Amino acid sequence: MPMTEGGRAAGTLAPGTSGARQRWRRPRSWRRRRWQAALGVLAVVLGTVLAAVGLGIGLPRLGVGIVGAVLALSVAVVGVVLVVAGTLALVRVSRGWWRVPVALVAAAASLLGVYLLTTPVIASVPPRSAAETAAPPAGAEEVFFRTADGVRLAAWYVPSGTGAAVVLMHGSGSSRAAVVDHAEVLAGAGYGVLAVDARGHGESSGRGMRWGWFGDADVGAAVTYLTGRDDVDPARIAAVGLSMGGEEVIGAAAGDERIRAVVAEGVTGRSAADLGWLSEGYGWRGSLQEALEVVRTAAADLLSPADPPPPLRDAVAETAPRPVLLVVAGTVEEEALAAADLADHGVVTVWTVDGADHMGGLGADPDGWTTTVVGFLDANTR
Repeated sequence: MPMTEGGRAAGTLAPGTSGARQRWRRPRSWRRRRWQAALGVLAVVLGTVLAAVGLGIGLPRLGVGIVGAVLALSVAVVGVVLVVAGTLALVRVSRGWWRVPVALVAAAASLLGVYLLTTPVIASVPPRSAAETAAPPAGAEEVFFRTADGVRLAAWYVPSGTGAAVVLMHGSGSSRAAVVDHAEVLAGAGYGVLAVDARGHGESSGRGMRWGWFGDADVGAAVTYLTGRDDVDPARIAAVGLSMGGEEVIGAAAGDERIRAVVAEGVTGRSAADLGWLSEGYGWRGSLQEALEVVRTAAADLLSPADPPPPLRDAVAETAPRPVLLVVAGTVEEEALAAADLADHGVVTVWTVDGADHMGGLGADPDGWTTTVVGFLDANTR
């Protein structure tokens, strides 16, 4: 009978070892590769998160605070190193031609993760938007008031000459200084104008959210301030907003009947629930983007103390029968698609400004903006 090294007959089992146990025994090298693979995946995942957080915090702060930006970008570099190390570990434990697809999948997954997470970080953990240098509207005074959750908001107020007044909200990452021209047009028509720094922007306190998820609280506090002024008739208050500010005033009007009319310029959406028009306008590419936006919205929800607001379509429906005017930039297709999605409701009027860029309606057509917006407000705040 053939003998093995050690003197046992070939095909026999070591004493005390069952056939089943020997059959399923794994070599130590296999177990080691399994742990290396697990550590490689962990490194790629952790590195992706660190890279996204570092970029999301660091990039917006490059022009605000260099120390904070450098620290955050250093975290991003550590994340990249971890992704590379994890990818190499996965390649080492792979065999033969599998190494190439493993490396490609790890790199692609990491890039997708950074793409999905960086924007929610920017939106949810933004730097404070510094107060811009701009003269206030003629005749304006600086005022302060608090939201229901205790945040101190700063604003300019031009007193009303007719009893009617508007809350005026700026866009994301900006401040009231960006809407001075709009304030002067409205004030020139006799409206009291309260141009507000959204929380975390300009001179207002609090933590900002660049998708406007705190809009209901901020706009509501502004309306409350106006109702307490002797020069304002509480039944003649409207709200005007640009971009993020436009989405904020639509959302606030849904739950605040004190707002008699809404003008929103440059509206596209502030969460995945608002972006159903992507698939309608762009087919399968839009459907894919909608799915990605669901992930982004969920990530922002985890990062921000604000809750995702109700969809704009629902807000417009709840605002009825009070009217909404959407001002659309003629050069921005996304605004037209979003406006068409909201215009299903009979209370919505859409005005497209030919040749205008995002939030550029007044600049592109001053006379048209004045006539259309002021005429709309006059008709609905009598």
